[in-house]
Amino acid sequence: MALIIDKKILLPVNTQSLISRTHNLLQDYLAISKFKVVAMLVLTAWVGLALAPDVGRGMAVQFISLLGIGLLSAAAAVINHVVDSEIDSKMARTRHRPVAKGRLSKIHALSFAAVIGVAGFIMLMVWANTLTAILTLFALVGYAFVYTSFLKRATPQNIVIGGLAGAMPPLLGWVSETNQMAAAPWLLVMIIFTWTPPHFWALAIARKSDYERAKIPMLPVTHGIDFCKTCVVAYSVLLAVVCVLPYLIGMSGLIYLIGACVLNAVFIYKAVKLKIAGNDETAMDLFRFSIIHLMVLFVILFIDKWLPL
Repeated sequence: MALIIDKKILLPVNTQSLISRTHNLLQDYLAISKFKVVAMLVLTAWVGLALAPDVGRGMAVQFISLLGIGLLSAAAAVINHVVDSEIDSKMARTRHRPVAKGRLSKIHALSFAAVIGVAGFIMLMVWANTLTAILTLFALVGYAFVYTSFLKRATPQNIVIGGLAGAMPPLLGWVSETNQMAAAPWLLVMIIFTWTPPHFWALAIARKSDYERAKIPMLPVTHGIDFCKTCVVAYSVLLAVVCVLPYLIGMSGLIYLIGACVLNAVFIYKAVKLKIAGNDETAMDLFRFSIIHLMVLFVILFIDKWLPL
């Protein structure tokens, strides 16, 4: 029985141990699912859904559609942890991940991926449409297998080519609503696709020794840090141009245009600062800001939809 001391309930030792193990297991599940990354992907999918033509779908159905996209994205992240476990164990940034550390076995992790992946696919088939389910499954295969198993180890352009899989959520959100492909959501895909290289290369510059140790041909490893910094600046300028396109085609209004210009001005400033007087901290500063940049940019897109100027 539980004891009560000073009005606090002390649970039996075995109960406390069970709660602790359960908490740690849930933390490991969230870690291998890359919960924060998936949350950002779902945010971009939600904006894609919100910008799509209104076809009268209810909020509950829309929520389940986004949940399905999120579950398949999480399944891809789990597979990534399993495939990269040996590499992760060699890198300071990732060596404490659950699969790399051995807290979760590969079979355990893959079983979890199968359960949430199948659940997500069924949700999309039933509450969205077949096209969304297939496109999301293709994105999973592209990230978990084509990028993680092949491109990541084969070419310094890995993140450029493989970035398309991670850029798909806005299109998935749009298609879940309309059951149709369209040009407009592809612009949102282009934004994330262009954003991905400077985002990851900034991290790769700061963690160059990690990638060298793991024998991953990231751009700063194969072509040097200075060349990589130049590429970061070039892609930052390209990103600023791509971010203007939704306004130019009438997809968004002045609120978005102003917000995008401010965000990209800061992005370019930080990229140039990295190029001129960069160090690991400057690179990480750009990396951290790039995450804020993408989240705020898509939030502004949503606000602009409902408060057009």
